[in-house]
Amino acid sequence: MFSKILIANRGEIACRVIRTARKMGIATVAVYSDADARAPHVKMADQSVRLGPPPASESYLNAKLIIDACKATGAEAVHPGYGFLSERESFARALEAAGIAFIGPPPGAIAAMGDKIESKKLAREAGVSVVPGFVGEIDDTEHAVRIAGEIGYPVMMKASAGGGGKGMRLAYSEKDVREGFDATKREGLASFGDDRVFIEKFVENPRHIEIQLIGDKAGNLLYLGERECSVQRRHQKVVEEAPSPFVTPEMRKAMGEQAVALARAVGYFSAGTVEFIAGGDRSFYFLEMNTRLQVEHPVTEMVTGLDLVELMIRVAAGEALPFTQEEVSLTGWAVENRVYAEDPYRGFLPSTGRLVRYRAPREAHEAEGCTRVDDGVEEGGEVSMFYDPMIAKLITWAPTREAAIDRQVEALDSFVLEGMGHNVDFLSALMQHPRFREGRLTTGFIAEEYPEGFEGAPADDRLIEDLAAIGAMLAMETEARACSVSGQLGAPVTPPEERVVRLGGRSFAIRFDGFEGGLLAYLDEGEGREMIGRWEPGQRLFKGMIDGRSRIVQVARRGRQWRLTTRGASHLVEVLPAHVGELSRFMIEKIPPDLSRYLLCPMPGLLTALNVGEGDRVEAGQPLAVVEAMKMENILRAEKAGVVKTVSAKPGDSLAVDAVILEFE
Repeated sequence: MFSKILIANRGEIACRVIRTARKMGIATVAVYSDADARAPHVKMADQSVRLGPPPASESYLNAKLIIDACKATGAEAVHPGYGFLSERESFARALEAAGIAFIGPPPGAIAAMGDKIESKKLAREAGVSVVPGFVGEIDDTEHAVRIAGEIGYPVMMKASAGGGGKGMRLAYSEKDVREGFDATKREGLASFGDDRVFIEKFVENPRHIEIQLIGDKAGNLLYLGERECSVQRRHQKVVEEAPSPFVTPEMRKAMGEQAVALARAVGYFSAGTVEFIAGGDRSFYFLEMNTRLQVEHPVTEMVTGLDLVELMIRVAAGEALPFTQEEVSLTGWAVENRVYAEDPYRGFLPSTGRLVRYRAPREAHEAEGCTRVDDGVEEGGEVSMFYDPMIAKLITWAPTREAAIDRQVEALDSFVLEGMGHNVDFLSALMQHPRFREGRLTTGFIAEEYPEGFEGAPADDRLIEDLAAIGAMLAMETEARACSVSGQLGAPVTPPEERVVRLGGRSFAIRFDGFEGGLLAYLDEGEGREMIGRWEPGQRLFKGMIDGRSRIVQVARRGRQWRLTTRGASHLVEVLPAHVGELSRFMIEKIPPDLSRYLLCPMPGLLTALNVGEGDRVEAGQPLAVVEAMKMENILRAEKAGVVKTVSAKPGDSLAVDAVILEFE
């Protein structure tokens, strides 16, 4: 076994590998760029080595610097994590030449599966079901149009070396191919250094299901069940679960055996994943093979009881797998949500900056369920524009799917994140969505259920009433604290007994009675609601029970109002003394300014194209500008017809969020 390994990665996955290595008694070396000098993975490791400036090309993607770090620290092996150099054949070969073990598959397998065009040819030869498509090189846009017409619309255009949702365009018509082919080539070149594109049939109403493999150098190859990864946004996974609510035991066996056959054809060992697309009739087709650990590997670990990182390390050290295919069993259900620094209320735009406050849910490992948080950030740290915006992964396990989902909702309510936009509300809304809970999933789930964007999870009457009672209680506790402060002038002040609470277009008259251990809240003189729970002014979370219902609510004071966030939405709650509530209805409402006359930059990014000029008439849906952020091209379109009055930016400008690009008459 190795005595010291280097982790050629950062963030959450670097911390994940370090934890397992520490458990195995293996010393660890972290590498970092200047942007990560004080990152948690650097502090966790036994040693750390600076690589270079923040851009990945000058740090985490520089193989020579990583090999030099191995030699300087005496690291005998490298775990690449995922992303960066994890699927670079040249990196694995360079380590081999330097006498350093690569904790991953053989270089030949990486090469064979890393090229999407060649991997489909190999899959077909190995007897694996393959989606109809064109697997040769495409000359130009006209060639692409002819191929798409022969395959039949809709088709998917993909960068041959792509991954992570980048370099992909869906085309329903010739017009879509003409508009998207060159953009797909550019994204492939920018992200992966390869502008080759292939085209294949798009399976409508598809599910994305993947098989986890593990193999050793003695030729033992096993499949560890499947993961359902259908809930995606812009081809990037958001929610994963194991097992899939769609896959039958017979389908699992057929997919697993095909995945093993493909891996065996390229001499594979270590952990790997074969991804399939499945139709509603349970037909399935090979998509690609990821020759690395997947982001979503924890759900497989939770249902199998295996540590995939430990198995990878042991296989790389020459050990055989300690179990057989017959001994692999799936127990219970696991769900993973990816917490991203992106704002779902603003079209999921990337959000970077400092984590002013970060409190992850409490981890728990109990017989009735488990909660696990894999993260690589800490309070006061920064989510950098240079790297993936994932903050953490929240994983829950329970004996049943419904119970695992319920644990997600509860844990997401406890996630305190301040300082940037994040998608916690959206994830909670997904977990509560009736269609998700029924398991009726496709890769179009998010687009179909949120066609107009996300505005928060809907709240039922019971939640609104509970939040009204909580808001009134928060105000009462805050006023009681203020009244108890010593040194006040004059007679003691007594808080009002009755309050008017407004939220969600409704108004409630609320008063309280105390009892030992809690309060009785009376809404509009109705039946008393039993409230049990403690909260003190300044606390960010209220945790309690209302008539036996668990309520975890994030609390923020906003002047006379309280922002209460729970169950996938924020609610502004106004709490007033009864007489003030009566008079406040005469106050004039402040109308927000009209910003519809402007095209605003929706995220920090580079303006790469401007399609209109002053005086031009535009129509609804017309492309106006292109902003590049995180190596993704974002086309900004006109929301309605109009005439351009002024142009405030030019191609090549670096724009801040909400910077004005155009003004309309």
